[in-house]
Amino acid sequence: MRLCVLGSTGSIGTQTLDVARERGDEIVALAAGSNLDLLELQVREFRPRVVSVSDALLSEARRRLPSHRVVSDACEVAAAESDVVVGAIPGLAGLAPTRAALEAGRAVALANKEAMVVASHLIWEAAASGGGRISPVDSEHSGLYQTLVGENLEEVDTLILTASGGPFRTAPTDLADVTPQQALKHPTWNMGRKITIDSSTLMNKGLEVLEAAALYGLPLPRIRVLVHPQSVVHALVRFVDGNFKAHLGPPDMRLPIAYGLSSASNGMTRAGDVRGGPRLARSAPSYSLTGTLEFFEPDFDRFPMLSLAYRAGELGGVAPAVLNAADEIAVDAFLGGKIGYLDMARLIERVLNETSTQPLTWDAIDEADAWARVRALELVADFTRVAGGRA
Repeated sequence: MRLCVLGSTGSIGTQTLDVARERGDEIVALAAGSNLDLLELQVREFRPRVVSVSDALLSEARRRLPSHRVVSDACEVAAAESDVVVGAIPGLAGLAPTRAALEAGRAVALANKEAMVVASHLIWEAAASGGGRISPVDSEHSGLYQTLVGENLEEVDTLILTASGGPFRTAPTDLADVTPQQALKHPTWNMGRKITIDSSTLMNKGLEVLEAAALYGLPLPRIRVLVHPQSVVHALVRFVDGNFKAHLGPPDMRLPIAYGLSSASNGMTRAGDVRGGPRLARSAPSYSLTGTLEFFEPDFDRFPMLSLAYRAGELGGVAPAVLNAADEIAVDAFLGGKIGYLDMARLIERVLNETSTQPLTWDAIDEADAWARVRALELVADFTRVAGGRA
């Protein structure tokens, strides 16, 4: 299989290359951000035909990789000839390359949840116009996808996403003094810094709820979250007759990545168009399912980010784009010590309160994203002026 990996130096990207290395896949294109040292090692091992880096690193990358074609446009890489494009560029930066890949008719194994969160039906329109397909890579959405294969979506009552609860599920009681170092210690998953902070606040789960609505075409009230500390059950489906189906597996992202790659060519062309792919044998480690599996309702008071995500989805239009942009600024400010842990939700709520209702278009997304970032940065400055950076 010929793979293009967008975000190759990130957590999902490096694990995708682990899977590709084991399966013997050909890497035809790579796109990375600022980790040029790791990208150079990847290029020398996999020898892709084209590589993308940021504008700031273009000259240095071309100097260090003189025998390779190096560009500064990830969209060009995304549209390059391949069997599957792995969309793992985090944040809104992954939206344009995802669109480019779909419009070029590529099968996209999608790890960038923001694309579906902020662009929803526009992404499906891009797939329809170019003949592209989508298979989800996120562990929870891969779980839902695999559980829904062969089922009639009209017979689905509820989709249930599980959340580990992160490092602060039960303690400390007061989250006001939580530090970035504490928030980055996830009890289950090994992820990048942004998604780890989002997991600790349950914002990541809120974004997954919005993504589920976009992927499977169900209304938000029929998409629920359960806190499951063991991270063994990744998703459940409740059917109209009262029966449940669940997807179980070890907390290892290489499993959903491998399934996302194998099912991509038979992936979704529209919301809810779930069709399975072949399961390719791989040397997955043994895993014991003995022990207790626990499930809890999420505490919306302790984790207000989850409520904010539902609210953005109910507002519709550009509100999810505003939510996503404000969250990126808030997380960056928290990691930089400019605002406190609880300030992130307060900041996002204020930006969301000021959001104007606009129909969803590509231009409207860009405008809403730009406005939300400016407004969020203004609020960061306001919060920083409060004693200790706490609002």
